Amino acid sequence: MKRHSIDVYWLALLVALCIIRLWVMPLGSSLWVDEMATSFVVNHGADDATLRVAPQVPMSIYYALPRAAGKLFGFSEVAYRLPSLLAMIAALWLIGKIAARLIHPDAGWFTVFACLALRGFNDQAADARPYALGSCVLCVSVWLLIRWLDSNRWVDGILFAGCASLLWRVHLVFWPFYAMFAAYAIVRVARRDTEVTWLRAGAAFALLGALLAPVAGGAAAILRTAAAHVVSPLPGATDLAASLKLGLLATCSVSAAILGRWLRLPAGKLPAWSPLALIAAWWLCAPLGLFGFSWLTGNVTFVPRYLYLGLPGAALAATAAAALFIPPRHWRTLSLALGGGVLLLLGQWTQLWPPHHNSNWRGAALSLNAQGLGADTPVICPSPFIEAKPPVWRTDYPMDSFLYSQLLVYRVAGREYPFPFESSPEAVLEARKLTQEVLPAAGRFAIYGPERSVLDWREWFRAQPELAAWRYRRLGSFGDVEAVVFEKPRVAAGR
Repeated sequence: MKRHSIDVYWLALLVALCIIRLWVMPLGSSLWVDEMATSFVVNHGADDATLRVAPQVPMSIYYALPRAAGKLFGFSEVAYRLPSLLAMIAALWLIGKIAARLIHPDAGWFTVFACLALRGFNDQAADARPYALGSCVLCVSVWLLIRWLDSNRWVDGILFAGCASLLWRVHLVFWPFYAMFAAYAIVRVARRDTEVTWLRAGAAFALLGALLAPVAGGAAAILRTAAAHVVSPLPGATDLAASLKLGLLATCSVSAAILGRWLRLPAGKLPAWSPLALIAAWWLCAPLGLFGFSWLTGNVTFVPRYLYLGLPGAALAATAAAALFIPPRHWRTLSLALGGGVLLLLGQWTQLWPPHHNSNWRGAALSLNAQGLGADTPVICPSPFIEAKPPVWRTDYPMDSFLYSQLLVYRVAGREYPFPFESSPEAVLEARKLTQEVLPAAGRFAIYGPERSVLDWREWFRAQPELAAWRYRRLGSFGDVEAVVFEKPRVAAGR
């Protein structure tokens, strides 16, 4: 018994170290574009007129959490992300309990570390977006579904329906997981390994359907304009294969096989059919559902962050595959090895405070402000949002808006000029007007925004005859954010 307790202690300590390094330490890094959209919704409200261009953005119950955190702790990167951190800790605990129920009591530790081995799973914990809340709601729903099918208590069925109805309210793209709930219930009732009857199961899912009906209307309205918000190409077979995290399955099963053969261990066994059905549905429903939806409608929702909630399914599948090769008494040994590898390989040990995202908007803004720009110095600001394009976008588009929410979070000195997400005839006309009428008198100007847009406009301005003698310089490396300053030679020499 003493050795058993020590094993649990070391496993719990390793989980805590992983959480601190992978989840907690990135909390204070710069917000990225979508997180700044969160800041805009929190501070301006879901009814702000400029959000009409992207009505899907504020349609989430999630925003109440960062708003409450901001009121309690002040509006900072850490405060915005704190709800996600707490939600992911709860989700991770539930995933361990679910794995213990479906596979083996000690397999929960292995599944926890398998989840921590997935970057997309970890990204949710330090992300001020709805995904962590979605993961938490999904895990609670799965746990309640299992408990209801085990107990046949009507209270558990109602709790499941109520909790599951929140998932679509967290994010409209989480709809594939309702197929997972239905598949698991059907398998268990059909195999008669639950006392829940078809009638009771039908009643619970009918209640769930009724609770989801109000959300369906909003989702249908969004679908009609979904093409305007697509930023990714149609996925291919390679993308689908990558989303299934087959490398994790191969690593876990091969490692378990090597360990079992080396120690001459007896073979393990797969879980029963009903647990396998839940694991397979959790693993496959989001990739297959969003892949098929993208191809059928042309509205691409096959985006890595939209698949985050399916990652615990991949971790459970990897655990089930490993179970084939090792007996139950070795789960903790293998878990300890997997956890150590996760901490070593994913810890980003070359940086004391690892960034959450490859978007250092804060660093770029600070560097630009350090240049001593005057209040009238032009700062050309391409929007990082695809919705910023004609006819919605115009040359006098308000800067205090959703499409330029990065400027509200990380303010820059100078006079800001709104530019669209991509070049357009209207934007080129505005750029020509600035080149001829504003920039020569100013003597210097800056371009600040997403990397691709800034570099494109840098080359455009370089090619203008009026600016042929001007010099430009990048202000540093800020991930996928750029800040460039153009100066007349005499201005540069006088600095």
